[in-house]
Amino acid sequence: MAADLFFIYDSHCPWSYATTPLINAVSESLPQITINLWHCAYFSDAGNESIISKAQISQVKEFSSANFSPAYIETLSQQKDSTLCANLMTWAANKTSKQALSLLNTLQAAHFGEGNALSNQADLAAIVHDIKLSPPAKVFNNSKLTTDAEAQLHEIYALQEIIETQAIPALLLAINDELILLNHNFYLQDPNAIVEAIQLELDKHG
Repeated sequence: MAADLFFIYDSHCPWSYATTPLINAVSESLPQITINLWHCAYFSDAGNESIISKAQISQVKEFSSANFSPAYIETLSQQKDSTLCANLMTWAANKTSKQALSLLNTLQAAHFGEGNALSNQADLAAIVHDIKLSPPAKVFNNSKLTTDAEAQLHEIYALQEIIETQAIPALLLAINDELILLNHNFYLQDPNAIVEAIQLELDKHG
């Protein structure tokens, strides 16, 4: 039985940050599931609202266990740009998938925990070095998405048409030919609960 979990997210999205612990729990408890990390580059689109409000952060904190540092809160008035992270995460997911989830956790810790903007190569240099990654130079072009990141966006758009929502984050469980949209909001305060929910689906289709 083939089972995949698709996580549609943006590295700079607070709700995506609050949802990542669910992905960590699935990765640890259900290693037979292939995890697909799809960065949707929401904050690289000039047409999208790139300022995050304190009210949004308060709401995320109310419904999840996510923590936001004072350093991050001080950056809320600044526009967010996730172009480089979209490029880097797409490259990592394609070329070094076993390290991709660790990289995502590290990026989110730097952004939401340290207030790192993650918007230029210097912001990412220490992270890439510490994880011992060697991405190509094109990943660090902060003016546009790479060809791979653009191609992944088209896959995301196609998937969003199927599930009839463009909301992020989104969690989709694919078992054989069936696609199941998981309501991540149910599990934000108890990431292990999503493991139980997915196991029920696996048993049902097993």
